[in-house]
Amino acid sequence: MRTTEIGNVQRSLFEEPLAAEVWDQDSARRALDELFTVARQYSSSAAYFELMRFIASFRAYAPFNAMLVHVQMPGARYVAPAHRWASEYCRRIRPDARPLVILQPMGPVMFVFDVSDTEPEPGAPPLPPEVENPFEVRRGRVGDELRQTVENAKRDGIRVTSQQAGAGSAGSIRAANTSQRLEFRTKTRPKPEHVEVPLRYELLVNARHSAEAQYATLVHELAHLYCGHLGSPDPRWWPDRMGLPNQVGEFEAESVCYLICARVGLDNPSAEYLAQYVEDHGETPPISLDCVMKAAGLIEQMGRQRLEPRPTKSKQ
Repeated sequence: MRTTEIGNVQRSLFEEPLAAEVWDQDSARRALDELFTVARQYSSSAAYFELMRFIASFRAYAPFNAMLVHVQMPGARYVAPAHRWASEYCRRIRPDARPLVILQPMGPVMFVFDVSDTEPEPGAPPLPPEVENPFEVRRGRVGDELRQTVENAKRDGIRVTSQQAGAGSAGSIRAANTSQRLEFRTKTRPKPEHVEVPLRYELLVNARHSAEAQYATLVHELAHLYCGHLGSPDPRWWPDRMGLPNQVGEFEAESVCYLICARVGLDNPSAEYLAQYVEDHGETPPISLDCVMKAAGLIEQMGRQRLEPRPTKSKQ
């Protein structure tokens, strides 16, 4: 296990807004965490690991929505709204179909249907591979996700530094004790603009490791931050959950790392960590499923697109 210091529907499917931008944050947290702690749907470590594997493989939608699909239909293979089944796949929804509710980009909720609840229209073409077998294992190398995530981290005052370290050290994150500032380039068009952000955190990754290993480390350490393990400069951004038991913090960070890396086709130690935990423990630790899903959604978004600066208090 890596070492760490805890201190409009037409948009791309991968550009779904974060859950916190769609749902009231407190309501969403209560709903998810009640599911986890009261209903105990994923209280067993085996059930939780199965949820993680489903979300990791269900790549067509953001982690939060993949989780919602699993909650409602664990055996789902590929989901889409009725209009997409008709326009893209020439398939109609069966009369007895069961609609599934997920979060809609730029709106509250939308209804989707699994492929098992559809049937082909006359003359419909065969389903493409991504629909027939969406869980096929992929293996590859990290692309631009590493660089993009490092750049987006600056908006939260995170400076990522590569340094030479021993083979047993992957990385760490800690609060920065300095008055320095970082320059964050926004995605404003047509002319890019820059904003200055206070340096709040130092994140180190091992320069001796491959880009894939560095990305996994970066995701793991960011998970600690965005799950609130180091506190929060603004509770609107992520919660302050300092003081959690180390086991809870590590389980949350490893869960986020597993999800992100698996969804881009990278093997990483988090898979072994979760598998071993299932073998050694009957139940999961008292984690916040809401925090895990939101952190995973944010970090995945950081690797795919340039984000806007955080809103300042003066603009609220």
